[in-house]
Amino acid sequence: MQWRDLPLLRPPGVLVPLAALAVAGLADRGITGAAAAAVLVVAAWVSALIHDRAIRRSVARIERLQPPTGSASLPVRLASGIDGLEHAIAAGAERAQQRHPVTGLPTREPLLVRMAEDGDGVLGGVAFADYDRLSAFDPGLANRVLLALVARILRMVPDERLVSHVDRGHLAIWFGPDTAADAATAAMRAIGYALGDVVVDGAREIVPEIVVREVRHRSESGSPQVSLFRVLAAFSLPEGASATVAAIDPVAVARERFALEQDLRQAIAHRQFALHYQPLVDARAGRVSGAEALIRWRHPVLGAVPPARFVPVMEGAGLADEVGLWALNAAVREAKGWRQAGLDLSVAVNVSGRQLEDETLPVLVARTLERHALDATALELELTESVAMGDGERSARLFERVRALGVRIAIDDFGTGYSSFSSLRTLTFDKIKIDREFVTAVDTRRDSQAICQSILALGRGLGIRVLAEGVERPEELAWLRRQGCRYFQGFWFSPPLPAADFVDFVRDTGALADRLAAPSIERLTA
Repeated sequence: MQWRDLPLLRPPGVLVPLAALAVAGLADRGITGAAAAAVLVVAAWVSALIHDRAIRRSVARIERLQPPTGSASLPVRLASGIDGLEHAIAAGAERAQQRHPVTGLPTREPLLVRMAEDGDGVLGGVAFADYDRLSAFDPGLANRVLLALVARILRMVPDERLVSHVDRGHLAIWFGPDTAADAATAAMRAIGYALGDVVVDGAREIVPEIVVREVRHRSESGSPQVSLFRVLAAFSLPEGASATVAAIDPVAVARERFALEQDLRQAIAHRQFALHYQPLVDARAGRVSGAEALIRWRHPVLGAVPPARFVPVMEGAGLADEVGLWALNAAVREAKGWRQAGLDLSVAVNVSGRQLEDETLPVLVARTLERHALDATALELELTESVAMGDGERSARLFERVRALGVRIAIDDFGTGYSSFSSLRTLTFDKIKIDREFVTAVDTRRDSQAICQSILALGRGLGIRVLAEGVERPEELAWLRRQGCRYFQGFWFSPPLPAADFVDFVRDTGALADRLAAPSIERLTA
């Protein structure tokens, strides 16, 4: 044992007693001073002993966490143990930063490292497309659904497969060089299919919208960061690719989407938008009762851009509020012109999910009606079923405020969302529209017939109107009329028309009568 390990010979074990004896001697206080010095010596020795034991216990605890690499003095062991803990804490903090706080999955940094180490491979991407919308009103629900989806993925892939959480609702799956490209594609398709199943959260059933993408990563043609960017960019592909693997260049799509977004920001100022109006037909009264206003974009270079192409870009760029307000103003102004021309018509305007999140929507509607001096009963707001039912309490409050103005509310695409009967009982609306998916070939498809009959019965039970949209054949019209459906919309009557052509269609009552009394209809309804 070295002298430094003896508590009596180590400060304060030595310095304090010596200092006390020195003070006593200098003061020449004889026995009194010597006694005082002795007391100080004992007190200092006891203090040093207690202090030393506390240090030894602390060193022992540290060394249980960080075993010493050799024999050394107590101060050296203490310093070494503290250094080891500091390194461990730093490493733990770094690891914590590389794990997502919600899912616990590795973040993008470990993914990029693995890709760089492996070289070639396939990078798959999975997007829970509803994540941000659910997070807007129930972050806990969004995270629980996301965790359920992660658990499904982890059950489907081998332990060595790296699954990474690269962005809010976006996951990445790395298939290294040991996995063939076609096998990776098949695996991604299977994962996309499995993730589309219902997620049960308490009493709720959520049908997640899943989008799957993949890119081939080659080390000689780009960095891992570029491949990850390509996967994330691929999620901006047009709708209709859910649960499928994209087979087109995501970078080109991202470039086109960005250019389209820039042009959209100028479209209102350059008067490139227009509204077309598709007639809403009251078959029992034999008349056109109104129109749905549908936005159209005439691009100066691209020509007519389909709504399915630019509407998702518009909503993703945060332009839905601005464009939606323009559409509401233009539709109300047109409806006022109809009333002034002696036409008793209403107009239906679509409202996006982003507009519904704005608590000032009823105020904007009221101001628009007041600006054009249009009676509120001439306006109808249409919301898709999934948007309307997304946040039941907020929707209920908003519906009440809108309907208090006298404005009617219609639920579009009914039957395609995830509404429950409790939601239907809570929300107050005036019309439901049977989605065209169930109207197409309803005269021959027994599954569609059952669904349409149920929706019509629901409308009668709730005392609200039911409109069948997407009617394109007389046989469909005849079958629906036989089931008691009164209101219709679709190309059998007319496509969406420019404002002037729509007015001409309304005034041509003979053409509508011919459509309602087609020979096949008379035969089928007889």
